[in-house]
Amino acid sequence: MGARMNYAKAAPGAMKAMDALDSYLADCGLEPALKELVKLRASQINGCAYCVDMHSLDARAGGETEQRLYALPVWQETPFFSARERAALLWTEKLTQISLDHVPDEVYEQVRPHFTETELANLTLVIATINVWNRFGVSFRDVPGRYKPAR
Repeated sequence: MGARMNYAKAAPGAMKAMDALDSYLADCGLEPALKELVKLRASQINGCAYCVDMHSLDARAGGETEQRLYALPVWQETPFFSARERAALLWTEKLTQISLDHVPDEVYEQVRPHFTETELANLTLVIATINVWNRFGVSFRDVPGRYKPAR
């Protein structure tokens, strides 16, 4: 199974814009481990094999435990995640599947106490950005297994 096309070559301006988002988010003030959990969970929901591979490797390189990585799809049923992480994962799932219920007020009220307004705006951008990357990866069939973490 191979990639359908080289979208970075086909649309370098789009990749420049995505890289600018990633650069901003790298220093947005949210914990790197939290961002990796969010990226991995959204990628699991979207079925992006390349991004699941990438973000599980990045999470491990950042010190994430195997137990928490394996439990991520069932995070609500485990005691392994902090209240802040649980809020971020809830926000991730609701935004990634936004068409299901348009992020109800009750969800916002559950998430809001765990983040400043700036953090919540940045978390929303992390989620939106990984969803865009997932759409590139899924649509053009990025092939997992070649990514190497920088850390």
